[in-house]
Amino acid sequence: MRRYDRTKFVVVTFLVSIIAFGCAGSVTGIQNGRLMPCPSSPNCVSSYETDASHQTEALRYTGTREKAISAVISILEAMPEASIIKSDVDYVHAEFRSRIFKFVDDVEFQFVEASPVIHVRSASRVGYSDLGVNKKRMEQIRVLFQQKMEAGPGKND
Repeated sequence: MRRYDRTKFVVVTFLVSIIAFGCAGSVTGIQNGRLMPCPSSPNCVSSYETDASHQTEALRYTGTREKAISAVISILEAMPEASIIKSDVDYVHAEFRSRIFKFVDDVEFQFVEASPVIHVRSASRVGYSDLGVNKKRMEQIRVLFQQKMEAGPGKND
């Protein structure tokens, strides 16, 4: 088999396996006061989940919820692969599109009014494994969020 044919075969096989073994689609939003649960596949993390494969910490902050929302939106706007889909006083939804295959991951933030906590969820729309991409993304956002919240007004914007 020629190299071009082998590469084409691998790509087609990869895409077919993604379609055949998991097309979760976009399941986003808040239901019963919480972000949607993760599917059983290991391509999702959420601060509401308790099992190690799906669990990530919620974002915590001091200060106003408005400042926290502003910080999250600012971080998302600075990330080239992100597009903000919805933003309101207690919820932000962004889509992250991979560079090569253009796969979409949904990233959500739920701002809890009664406490300085932001619940988070990041999930792939297709496939089974994401090779840890969603967890790494949430950790990157966590670091950026902490930096923004620690910076004074007008800094790090």
